[in-house]
Amino acid sequence: MARRTKEEAEETKKAILLAALEIFCEKGYSRTTFDEIAKRINLTKGAIYWHFRNKADILTEIIRKGFLLTHQAIEKNIQPEKGLEAIYEFMQYEAQLISQQKLYKQLMFFLLFQMEWSEAILNKVTKEANEVVEYPQTIIKTALEAAQSQKKIREETDIESCTCLIIYLWQGIIRNIVKPHSTISYDKLINDSYSLITKSIVKEV
Repeated sequence: MARRTKEEAEETKKAILLAALEIFCEKGYSRTTFDEIAKRINLTKGAIYWHFRNKADILTEIIRKGFLLTHQAIEKNIQPEKGLEAIYEFMQYEAQLISQQKLYKQLMFFLLFQMEWSEAILNKVTKEANEVVEYPQTIIKTALEAAQSQKKIREETDIESCTCLIIYLWQGIIRNIVKPHSTISYDKLINDSYSLITKSIVKEV
């Protein structure tokens, strides 16, 4: 019985997170209430409070769980030590995840277009937000360092600066992939971006 109760509690928690993300996407974070989340899944507001103290707790858990599986999948499929090729593979793989996984695309849409970020909110979710930002940066930086050690890119390449530039470029591409009714081919964007990156840093033979 105890196990069943624990499983039921986890299912309820999952339902709350899914409902909250749905409404966050529809209305934005600040305009979403516990009443609306509860009503969406036929619970009482008290039941929501049993699992989460406030909306910031819900947001934190959505970010943590939303990116955990994605990062694990990327980790299994991308080897940064391959160098520049890993940067291209990372972009292609995450773009496919966004396009093919409804929940991940929904999460990215919310964070990029519907989330009203403020200093107070960021302070509450700093750890989770930093992990989301730092994960792709780590992959890109490691790949660039590998390429430099393999003498595939110029020795004078500033790895830190180049990592930031690639990340900013990638974030712009993601916005177009996530944006509703976007007609831009992410394959073309990734290919053109990768070509632009490599032409600027690849060591001449």
